[in-house]
Amino acid sequence: MPLVRSIRVTLEMIKWEHSIFALPFALTGAMLAAHGWPPLIPLAWIVVCMVSARSAAMAFNRWADADLDAANPRTRMRAIPAGLLTRKFAGGFTIAMSAVFLLAAAQLNRLTLLLSPIVLAILFLYSYTKRLTRWSHLFLGLALGLAPTGAWIAIRGAIDPRILVLTAAVLFWVAGFDVLYACQDEAHDRAAGLLSVPATLGTATAFVIARTMHLIMLALLIWLVALFHLGAIALVGIVAVAALLLWEHLLVSPGDLSRLNAAFFTMNGVISVIFFVFVAADVLMRHRS
Repeated sequence: MPLVRSIRVTLEMIKWEHSIFALPFALTGAMLAAHGWPPLIPLAWIVVCMVSARSAAMAFNRWADADLDAANPRTRMRAIPAGLLTRKFAGGFTIAMSAVFLLAAAQLNRLTLLLSPIVLAILFLYSYTKRLTRWSHLFLGLALGLAPTGAWIAIRGAIDPRILVLTAAVLFWVAGFDVLYACQDEAHDRAAGLLSVPATLGTATAFVIARTMHLIMLALLIWLVALFHLGAIALVGIVAVAALLLWEHLLVSPGDLSRLNAAFFTMNGVISVIFFVFVAADVLMRHRS
């Protein structure tokens, strides 16, 4: 059936399985807010919010960037420029996923519902930041970094400044690996007049900036442990994250980007899961004793 085929292609286009990047950080925020496992129903709605918001953001990005993707040799085979999907279908899918997100936010509490349109605006605005600033990577980091703060609000119905430290950590983590990922398009972006750290400052400088961002992330995670009075288990998790980040940076260099996809997709998914597992274990052990 054409509709089923279009949905399948859409799921491939938005890489829905990569929701794993931010979801563990959202779950971390929920567990810190609940001092353990959150109630099942709010937790389920948080997951729905995460998946639907990311799906809407990715579909909108493909809709907004269709012409840019068609001009880039690396992206011209994406679904819309390749003719597998129409922009109209991608737009409709964006609207549908946005509606699901708003519905899920409404099931949590009043504050999540009030903030949900702002979240969508930030997610959608990211698609245009590459036309405006070389620091669009930070905006992408903010888009994903909202996850733990949103999950905290979903559980508590209010915000705590401490959870913003985790949002900042995710911001610099995502921005760092997005700077590395953008190195693939340095020449094309420069020729097309698009802005990014690699296109404006060069790949070598981009690597230095990405490493600096990831060091900031690690410092913020250590601060998070102190703020929430977490212990040795969480610290071991941060050491594991640091080791994986080091491995990620060893996989690629300014002169060899051939293993960039392994660093970007595989390693970052592992990093987010590892961090969640160790922090969750620490939280459960502390509130069980």
